[in-house]
Amino acid sequence: QVNLVESGGGLAQPGGSLRLSCTASGAILHNYAMGWYQQAPGKQCKLLVTIYTDGTTNYADSAPGRFTISRDTAKNTVYLQMNNLEPEDTAVYYCNNPHLWWSWGRGTQVAVSS
Repeated sequence: QVNLVESGGGLAQPGGSLRLSCTASGAILHNYAMGWYQQAPGKQCKLLVTIYTDGTTNYADSAPGRFTISRDTAKNTVYLQMNNLEPEDTAVYYCNNPHLWWSWGRGTQVAVSS
């Protein structure tokens, strides 16, 4: 069983930055494609960006250019760097394997407000 844990969210001011982290037990994340998902209030959850086993990345058309996915294999962690935050980035962010659909973690809440 794979357990995903997201962290790093919080309250940020417009223009600020946050780095979200995704860790897992039961899986070595760099052996799989991993994605970050965004669920904004009242909206469907959507895949923003994927990082593949070879390190290549794919950003959805809707993904802000201000977001960057990366990973640290030693820490078994996938990151989402979010810069120049805007109020519309307010959402719960989840990570998951876009092919295997592991059990969802609790996500990490990001609120952008002045």
